[in-house]
This record gives sequence, C-alpha cells and structure tokens, in this order.
Amino acid sequence: MPFTPILATLGYILSPDGRRVLLIHRNRRPNDPHWGKYNGLGGKVEPGEDVVSCIRREILEESGLECASLSLRGTIGWPGFGKHGEDWFGFIFRVDRYRGEPYAGNAEGNLEWVEVNRVLELPLWEGDRYFLPLVFEQTDRQFHGVMPYRDGRPVSWNYSLLPST
Repeated sequence: MPFTPILATLGYILSPDGRRVLLIHRNRRPNDPHWGKYNGLGGKVEPGEDVVSCIRREILEESGLECASLSLRGTIGWPGFGKHGEDWFGFIFRVDRYRGEPYAGNAEGNLEWVEVNRVLELPLWEGDRYFLPLVFEQTDRQFHGVMPYRDGRPVSWNYSLLPST
C-alpha cells in the first residue's frame, strides 16, 4: 500500500535562556484524541503552503508568537498514526527566538512553559519520548525517522542523522 500521509508541522518554542519550552496541554476538549497530553504547537499543511509558512502560521494562530529564528530539527513518518489509521508525516522545528507574548491558552488547551529537562516526565504521546531529545540537542544535525503506529502506540522507531554542516 502506498504511503500517502497527511503533512503536518510540529514546533517547540524555547525560552530566551533555552531552559524552558512552550507546550500546549490539550485539556479543553474531552473528545480530542490528544486529550490530557502535552505537545508542541503545529498542524496540517494547507494546500499551496510550504512547511515553513505552515509552522509560522500555526505558531502565530496557536500562541500569538511570531517566529524570529527557527530550525528544521528533523522529519518523522508516522504510518498508521491517525484516529482511523491514517498515515502522517511531520516536519519538526525548534524555535530559538520569537517576538511577542504567548497567549495563556487557545481552544485546544493551556499553554505552559516547562523546563526542558522535565518534559519527558509529562503525559506525552508515547512516541514523543523517542524523538524529543533529538529536538532539544544543541547541534545542527537533523534526524529523519519512521515511527509506525498500531492501535495508538508506536511499534518501532528508526532514524538517520545527517552529518553536521
């Protein structure tokens, strides 16, 4: 079967000192498949939109922040991740500088600054625990991985690292 994923972006906004990350706590809609979990900000790429424009738009819509400096940390293919087994493909960004003040929350949940070294203690998607350390590494090496899901859980995780530039 061909891999025909939904394209999406996911961004992790660091505080000016790099010690905290702005996450959304998905706690506003009980029928949300992400209910109770913490996540970065982002969403689906719209027709005619490139991935950088998408992450900038999504972060502005969801947090009120403008991205001043961002980097593509990697990509992940998530075969079978969707609610009905849809395939997803995500472009994962880290935002190192921004303009503005973040909202307290949005229609999906509360926005919270969390210490980077405590993120893995939060309720997250199980698979996020595999790639989040790669997002926060202070390196320019990108990761590109595949994490198949079955019944809402990852079944494996494989990735490649590009060499430093």
